[in-house]
Amino acid sequence: MQHEGPEILTLNEYSGDASSVGGAVGTTGIGIPQLGLGVFQTPEGKETVDSVRWALEAGYRHIDTAAVYGNEESVGQALRESGVRRREVFVTTKLWNDDIRAGKTEEAFYQSLDRLGTSYVDLYLIHWPVDGWQRAWEVMVDLYHQHRIRAIGVSNFHQHHLEELRMISAVRPAVDQIESSPQFTNQDLVDYCHGKRIHVEVWSPLGGTGGDLLKDPVLQRIADEHGKSPAQIVIRWHLQRGVIVIPKSTHQERIKQNFDVFDFTLDENEMAAIYALNTGKRNGADPDNFSF
Repeated sequence: MQHEGPEILTLNEYSGDASSVGGAVGTTGIGIPQLGLGVFQTPEGKETVDSVRWALEAGYRHIDTAAVYGNEESVGQALRESGVRRREVFVTTKLWNDDIRAGKTEEAFYQSLDRLGTSYVDLYLIHWPVDGWQRAWEVMVDLYHQHRIRAIGVSNFHQHHLEELRMISAVRPAVDQIESSPQFTNQDLVDYCHGKRIHVEVWSPLGGTGGDLLKDPVLQRIADEHGKSPAQIVIRWHLQRGVIVIPKSTHQERIKQNFDVFDFTLDENEMAAIYALNTGKRNGADPDNFSF
């Protein structure tokens, strides 16, 4: 099968003004590549710069960072040094909890812009539903209308958070970024979001640091049948279930390998076998019970 690239999904959260910066946006919204690179726990400096540069060289056009990761400057440096035009790369960053609680949304956003060295971001997310997130959302809507953000969304929001957001704002989040992997599918929330036309982006897609998901014999069997790695099988599973996936790696060959998932398809039985690995157990914090 001929190698292709990731599907470009449409973020179409706004029913009103669809103007933007950084690229043409019409009534159909803006495009987000379904496969990207995450840089969580990748340290500021050469490691992040190299990872992002390698990803862009491999064909990635979606980079996901956050203020709390401490590596926005390195992401921006890699973007500038890559030779890839800014408008061709979809960049996500996130508003951290301390700034939400302190009511410093606008200040924090412009600090992220300065660190990234860009005039806009493609997607800005509330990182966690901490006290004050409702006001933060209002400020983010204002920033959108100032054309500094092409789309806004949330991260780690449960269904009840999303329902509250629907009650207080006419603006629907473009994305909810949540934990999801074959061991913790979080499928009820995925289905709810898709039913409300909210795209789902998943973190810890390969089971999280220190997990044993990729050693599972079911995944190894499917990987052997396709001549792929267990990680490639899991990434393909995410893509076929219609979510946006942002695996993290700092190794050049693994970054390239994670992107090499467009020349095969999992059949219904293989998809079902991977769904059956679900344990219902989170690897990360519960958005209703965290202390940071």
